[in-house]
Amino acid sequence: MTEYDAYGTNAHTTSEVIRLVTDLLEVTFTERESDYRGTYDIADGPRGRIEIQPNAIPGDDGQDELYAPKHPSVQVLLLTATPSPDPALHRLLSSIEGLSHLEHEAS
Repeated sequence: MTEYDAYGTNAHTTSEVIRLVTDLLEVTFTERESDYRGTYDIADGPRGRIEIQPNAIPGDDGQDELYAPKHPSVQVLLLTATPSPDPALHRLLSSIEGLSHLEHEAS
């Protein structure tokens, strides 16, 4: 089973969230580009995968689209995928001021 969590912030830019998470978890992010998701950053580590990206994604028609339309007011998203529940990771990420837990899913 994989656990998915989404966090969001309006208090930090994408690059600030990357720096904060890098310092906190000692992971290295790599920038990726996708037609579907725009530019985002990804880190794979012993705890699983962490992705950070802006919620607004440039659309084909010149209008921004939201990656997480359920959370239209969130500017930056942090997404995690872990092989099992990781309460320690949740506590660490929740310790970042201005970063809020948005949703959880398991599959």
